[in-house]
Amino acid sequence: MIPDVIKLTQDLVAIPSVSINNNIAVCDYLQRLLLDLGFEVERLSYDDNGQEKVNLVARKGSGTGGLGFFSHTDTVPGDQGWEPYNPIIADGKLYGRGSCDMKGPLAATIVAAAKVDAAQLKKPVYIVLASDEENGYYGAMHICKHSKLLAQNWPTHGVIAEPTQLRPVYSHKGGTSIFVTATGFAAHTSTEKGISANFLIAPFLAEMAALVPLFKRDERYLNHEFSPPSFGFNMVLNDFGTRSNVSAGKTVCTLNIRNMPKVDNEGAIALIVEKAQKHNLKVEVDPTDYFYVRPDNDMVQAACRATGLSQPETVAYGTEAVIYQAHIPNQVILGPGNIAQAHTVGEWITLEQLTGSVGTYERLIAELCGA
Repeated sequence: MIPDVIKLTQDLVAIPSVSINNNIAVCDYLQRLLLDLGFEVERLSYDDNGQEKVNLVARKGSGTGGLGFFSHTDTVPGDQGWEPYNPIIADGKLYGRGSCDMKGPLAATIVAAAKVDAAQLKKPVYIVLASDEENGYYGAMHICKHSKLLAQNWPTHGVIAEPTQLRPVYSHKGGTSIFVTATGFAAHTSTEKGISANFLIAPFLAEMAALVPLFKRDERYLNHEFSPPSFGFNMVLNDFGTRSNVSAGKTVCTLNIRNMPKVDNEGAIALIVEKAQKHNLKVEVDPTDYFYVRPDNDMVQAACRATGLSQPETVAYGTEAVIYQAHIPNQVILGPGNIAQAHTVGEWITLEQLTGSVGTYERLIAELCGA
C-alpha cells in the first residue's frame, strides 16, 4: 500500500534522529518501509565516536543509469520552547523538527518512487538516505566509499531533495574555514610576565577587517549569479574564556568564506594565509567545495519541465551535492519547503508544497526512467 506523504512525514518527525546521537530508529523504520514497498535495500553502518550511524541505499528496477533521490535522515537538535517531535498540522502547515529539513522532502521521494511499478521501469530508481549531513556530510562520504549497490551502477541523474520551494537549483556556494592561531604565555596580569595571544593576533585582525570591503566590491571575488554575490566573509575569535586579569595563552581566529564558481577563491584564501604567515601565526585551511552544473544541464532542464519553471536558480547554503558530484554528472537540488524554516523553533512545511512535490518527482521518474 502506497503511504500517504503527510502521514509518512509525521511518522518520521516523531522519531528523533539528532546528528549528535544516532539515527538507528528512523532508519529501522525506513528500511522496513522500503522493503515492504518492493525496494532492494542496502544498510551501511559506521562508528562515529561511539555512536552507530546508519545509511540506507534502496533500488527499484534494474539496468544501468537511472535516477537517484538523495536525502538525509539526521536533524539538528529540537531546541527549547516547543514540542519538536510532536508533529501537528495547523493552518495548512505541518510542524515538527525535520518537517522541512528534510524528512518531508525525504518522504515525498519515497512516495513518488513507491507509486511506480518496477516492471514499468526501463532504468532503476534509487532512494539514498545518509546520516550526519548536519555534521560534515560524513554519511554521504561513507556511502560513496562503501555502497555496493551504487558501485554496481551509479545513476546518471540525481536529485538532492533539500528544500528549495520546488525551484530547480543548479549551483550553491561552498565553505572554506581558515584557522589562525596565536600562542602567547598565560600569566596573572599583576606579574607583567604574560604574553597575550590577543595582542599578538591583533595586527592580523586589523588586516582581516580591511579585506571586508575588498571582498564585497572587487569583481574578482563576486559572482552575480548568486544573491548576495559575495563570499559572506566572516570572522570569529576564541581565547578560551580567558579572564580579564590573565593574559591569553592562546587565541584562535576562525575565518570563513563561502567559495563560489567563477571567482578567485584560491587567491582570496592565499591572501589570508600570506597575511597570517607574515605575523608568524599558525594557519590551517579546511575547504568544502561548491556545487555547480550548467543551467542547461540535462537534470536541471528536466527539473524545470517537471516544475513548469523556465529558469533554475542558485542558493547560498550547502548540500551533499558536493559529495555526490564526483559520481553523478547530472544533478539538481529540488525539494519542497523553504530553507528559511530549517533549524528553527517551530519548523514547518506547507502541506501544499509537500503533496505537490510527489507529483513533481513522479514526472522526473517518468521522463528519466521510462516509467
